[in-house]
Amino acid sequence: MEGRWGFGCFFFCVFSLVMFPGLKVGRKDWGSNGKCDPLPAPSNVSISSFNMEHTLSFLPGPETPPDTHFTVQILNPRYSVNRMYRGKEKKSTWKEVASCSELTAGQTCDLTRAFQEPFDHYYARVQAFTPTQKSDWKISRQFQPLSDTVMGPLDVSVSGCGNCLLVQVSLPKSKGLQQHQQFQSFYRVIDFNVQRTRDGVQFKLKLPYKEENMITYLQPGVEYCVTVSVSSPFNSNSVPNKPFCAFTSPPPRNLLYLVYGLLGAFCVLVFLLMGLVVHGGRLSYQLLGQRIPRSLLYIALQDRGGAPPELSDQTSAPQIHNRGSADRLHSPQSCPPTEEQL
Repeated sequence: MEGRWGFGCFFFCVFSLVMFPGLKVGRKDWGSNGKCDPLPAPSNVSISSFNMEHTLSFLPGPETPPDTHFTVQILNPRYSVNRMYRGKEKKSTWKEVASCSELTAGQTCDLTRAFQEPFDHYYARVQAFTPTQKSDWKISRQFQPLSDTVMGPLDVSVSGCGNCLLVQVSLPKSKGLQQHQQFQSFYRVIDFNVQRTRDGVQFKLKLPYKEENMITYLQPGVEYCVTVSVSSPFNSNSVPNKPFCAFTSPPPRNLLYLVYGLLGAFCVLVFLLMGLVVHGGRLSYQLLGQRIPRSLLYIALQDRGGAPPELSDQTSAPQIHNRGSADRLHSPQSCPPTEEQL
């Protein structure tokens, strides 16, 4: 009986393959040389991390079919050794990432929640698959969340406090940092680079990590720019923040008003003096034209041939000029002698 059923199943399979050559059930893709072409494996599998947010990226292999999907698995070597489980020896294997089981080309995989232990080392691998084929696994390099992540710039605010600066810092908002609350203890030292804006003089400080820090012994009323970066014995990949500038203390308003007032009074005084000089010059010119010294008037009349009249202090130059002209008009004109007179 079993032999008949086995022969019937074999005959049905052969009949299906002959009558329906396009059916892909149980078949593999064959190349032109008669051999099965394997599905290309992914390439450039890498893990990047910023502020404890881990992302896996990859590229499809060459000539990957468009309907190909990709799946991701992770491995923690610390748990990959043989261990006893309910009295039986069990070996940890690769663990599938549920949110990255059917990725398409160009997508990335978020491994932030998958990497739970920041001090442990992890591996990730990617496989391409179609309904009928699977590619080989492509494994990433070893990754440790704490040492391989890049620590981004802190949130910084700077304000003046007289002859000092008050610098407040806080961790950047990131779901990876929120997931690992103990990550704040990894920020052991804060590096401050303080630069005076006026002349570029700068100095550096290393202070223990605190949310509120005070930089003292600065000049009052002077602007300083502060750059902050973090140091950790577990991680040297930190990005400093942009410079934040502030005055240690603003100049007093009363003194500022006094300076502006003196400057305005000085400008008004300069304009008044210039006006007086211009007006005085015009007035002097008018007086000089109206009153000429008596000696100059005598000389002018003698040149014209008239007798100088009695001058008084009130006699003006125009009056003398008019008198001289009248005398010339009334004086008899001299005629040449006639023959009888000779």
